[in-house]
Amino acid sequence: MNNPKKCWAPPANRPIVHLQRIREYIYVFSATNPFTGEVFSLILPLCNTDAMITFLDELSAQYSDYKNIIFVDGAPWHSTNKIPHYDNIRFIFLPPGSPELNPTEHLWEHIREKYLANRVFDSLDALENEMVKILVSVTLEPGVIKKLTGFHWLVKNTNAC
Repeated sequence: MNNPKKCWAPPANRPIVHLQRIREYIYVFSATNPFTGEVFSLILPLCNTDAMITFLDELSAQYSDYKNIIFVDGAPWHSTNKIPHYDNIRFIFLPPGSPELNPTEHLWEHIREKYLANRVFDSLDALENEMVKILVSVTLEPGVIKKLTGFHWLVKNTNAC
């Protein structure tokens, strides 16, 4: 599903923006590092506890030498007791209705605005292929990721740890 956005057009021309409402989904799980600008993502076919565990298993293995802090909201797959304990991952649960406090949500806003605004795709596979390209592209922008996710309160308080 896309949400049409305002866009520029020459004077006296009305832009044509296609609208797409298809109820097929893929899900991208991501974690960002506000200090290095790194992004770790998996594209998965489901958004549930098993998918969350797959993401966390991969994140934990990829960043086994790091202490990882993950901000999560109240989604059922974030807070279930089925999530195993990871020695190198800690969760900070955000208050309800506060996505702006989650650094990774700002990555999604950036992706929607810069890469996906006013676009439609012929198929779910086409969208998935484009998401792979987008995620590779954002990993090449560590400075942008640091600006998007490096909230002053986060950097200040985490450096003290």
